[in-house]
Amino acid sequence: MPSGDDWIAVGEEPLPFAEAAAWAVLPSCGAVVTFAGTVRDHSDGRPGVSALEYEAYPEYVVPRLEAIAAEVRARFSGVGRIALLHRLGRLALGDVSVVTVVSMPHRAEAFDACRFAIDALKASAPIWKLETWEGGTDWSACGHDALELHELDAPSRSTGPG
Repeated sequence: MPSGDDWIAVGEEPLPFAEAAAWAVLPSCGAVVTFAGTVRDHSDGRPGVSALEYEAYPEYVVPRLEAIAAEVRARFSGVGRIALLHRLGRLALGDVSVVTVVSMPHRAEAFDACRFAIDALKASAPIWKLETWEGGTDWSACGHDALELHELDAPSRSTGPG
C-alpha cells in the first residue's frame, strides 16, 4: 500500500492499475497520467512470445524506485502523487508487468514526468526478464547495464509536426 504520496511496490501479485490511478487523484492536481506495460506476443527478433518471467531482489529494486520517485519530484515541480509498481514472477500475454502513475496540476508536465518515471525505471531498476518464445527461452535481448539516475535525460516535449 502507499506510503505518503509515493506508492512503491515490487511483488508477484497482479498489479492494482485502476487502484493506483484512482489513488493518485488529488484536489490540487488536474492531471493523472498512467502507463501500464503489458506482456506482448513478440520481442526484438523473437516472434511468438508466450510468457515473460521477471526476477529481481526487491531489497535492491525498492530503493531504486524510491530514488526514481525522488528524482521525479526534483525534476518536475508540483508533483502530487507517484506510483511505481513492478510485478515479478511468470506473466502471461496481456498481464500488466509495470505501472507508473503521476499526478500533477497540468497535463503536459504530468505526461513528461510519467514518461521520465517509466524510462528511468526501465533504464535503472535491476530487474531481469526471461522470455519464452517459439524458439526457446532466454534472457531478454534488450538487456543493459543499469544506469544511474543522473545519467538520464528529461523527456523532450514535442511541439507538433514540423
